[in-house]
Amino acid sequence: MSAPATPAPRAGDPPARKRYRLLTGPDDAEFCRRVSEALDDGYVLHGSPAITFDGERAIVAQAVVLPTGVDA
Repeated sequence: MSAPATPAPRAGDPPARKRYRLLTGPDDAEFCRRVSEALDDGYVLHGSPAITFDGERAIVAQAVVLPTGVDA
Protein backbone atom coordinates (compact mmCIF):
# COMPACT_ATOMS: atom_id res chain seq x y z
CA MET A 1 0.00 0.00 0.00
CA SER A 2 1.48 3.36 -1.00
CA ALA A 3 1.42 6.54 1.06
CA PRO A 4 -1.19 9.14 0.13
CA ALA A 5 0.03 11.83 -2.23
CA THR A 6 0.86 15.19 -0.72
CA PRO A 7 -1.42 17.85 -2.18
CA ALA A 8 0.23 20.48 -4.33
CA PRO A 9 0.54 23.91 -2.71
CA ARG A 10 -2.04 26.47 -3.77
CA ALA A 11 -1.33 30.08 -4.67
CA GLY A 12 -1.26 32.16 -1.52
CA ASP A 13 -0.45 29.19 0.77
CA PRO A 14 2.45 29.85 3.13
CA PRO A 15 5.55 27.86 2.16
CA ALA A 16 5.81 24.48 3.90
CA ARG A 17 8.45 24.38 6.60
CA LYS A 18 10.98 21.60 6.27
CA ARG A 19 12.16 19.72 9.36
CA TYR A 20 15.77 20.18 8.17
CA ARG A 21 17.27 23.03 6.17
CA LEU A 22 20.82 23.77 5.11
CA LEU A 23 21.32 27.49 4.64
CA THR A 24 24.25 28.44 2.43
CA GLY A 25 25.67 31.58 0.89
CA PRO A 26 28.37 34.22 1.02
CA ASP A 27 29.45 35.20 4.53
CA ASP A 28 27.60 38.51 4.63
CA ALA A 29 24.79 40.33 6.41
CA GLU A 30 22.16 38.70 4.16
CA PHE A 31 23.26 35.20 5.23
CA CYS A 32 23.14 36.25 8.90
CA ARG A 33 19.64 37.67 8.33
CA ARG A 34 18.46 34.36 6.81
CA VAL A 35 19.81 32.35 9.76
CA SER A 36 18.26 34.80 12.22
CA GLU A 37 14.88 34.55 10.44
CA ALA A 38 15.02 30.74 10.62
CA LEU A 39 15.71 30.96 14.37
CA ASP A 40 12.82 33.42 14.79
CA ASP A 41 10.62 30.93 12.88
CA GLY A 42 11.25 28.18 15.44
CA TYR A 43 14.29 26.45 13.95
CA VAL A 44 17.33 25.64 16.09
CA LEU A 45 20.96 25.42 15.00
CA HIS A 46 22.12 21.89 14.19
CA GLY A 47 25.85 21.31 14.38
CA SER A 48 28.60 23.75 13.69
CA PRO A 49 28.71 26.13 10.74
CA ALA A 50 30.98 25.28 7.81
CA ILE A 51 33.05 27.70 5.77
CA THR A 52 34.98 27.44 2.53
CA PHE A 53 36.57 29.85 0.09
CA ASP A 54 35.53 29.88 -3.59
CA GLY A 55 38.56 31.86 -4.78
CA GLU A 56 36.79 35.20 -4.33
CA ARG A 57 34.83 35.10 -1.08
CA ALA A 58 33.98 33.03 1.98
CA ILE A 59 30.97 30.72 1.54
CA VAL A 60 29.24 29.52 4.69
CA ALA A 61 26.68 26.87 5.58
CA GLN A 62 24.55 26.32 8.67
CA ALA A 63 22.08 23.50 9.24
CA VAL A 64 18.87 24.26 11.13
CA VAL A 65 16.15 21.86 12.30
CA LEU A 66 12.67 22.15 13.72
CA PRO A 67 12.52 20.63 17.22
CA THR A 68 10.47 17.45 17.59
CA GLY A 69 6.82 18.26 18.17
CA VAL A 70 6.82 21.52 16.21
CA ASP A 71 4.31 21.57 13.38
CA ALA A 72 5.94 21.91 9.98
